[in-house]
Amino acid sequence: MARSTATLRVITDPRPRPVLPSAVLAMLIFVSAEVMLFAGLISAFLILRATAAGAWPPAGQPRLPLEETALNTAALIASGFLLWRARRAFADTPAHAVRPLSIAMGLGAFFVLFQGYEWVMMIRQGLTLTSSNHGSFFYLIVGLHGIHVVAGLSVLSWAWWRLRRGFLASSSFGAAQVFWFFVVGLWPILYLLVYT
Repeated sequence: MARSTATLRVITDPRPRPVLPSAVLAMLIFVSAEVMLFAGLISAFLILRATAAGAWPPAGQPRLPLEETALNTAALIASGFLLWRARRAFADTPAHAVRPLSIAMGLGAFFVLFQGYEWVMMIRQGLTLTSSNHGSFFYLIVGLHGIHVVAGLSVLSWAWWRLRRGFLASSSFGAAQVFWFFVVGLWPILYLLVYT
């Protein structure tokens, strides 16, 4: 009696599954470059502040609005929390992510507008790009962060638009979230280093 042996073949896809979606990985690489940019600027600022003769900020320069900017910092951190909530809602029911995403964008817009108001007040008090190294670094670092916030709001607006139409990919939303978390996470560091 001949024995038959059946061979079981498992067909698998030879390509490995990605650990991270490509959009998220690309954004992480971009954010890494941005971290290096800000690290260089912060290093230069800290060296300048440490080697400055006398008090910092220099005499005759207005003090930065520490308390008012603390409120603005809280608004930006709250926007990051709401984006995290939007991402969790998106995983369950994408339509439920619209509201927290909208509020996160509103808080981000508040941050930009309040920073603009702060700049106008500081310029009126005599802190300009050319008034001192303090002014130069303040506008350079805070301004570059502001540009990143505006770019982040643009990315979130694009994600919001696609979400409202029902065709936002999870990977795209994840990439937008990575960038916004970078913007939100960087600000408290800048606030503590530049404003105090």
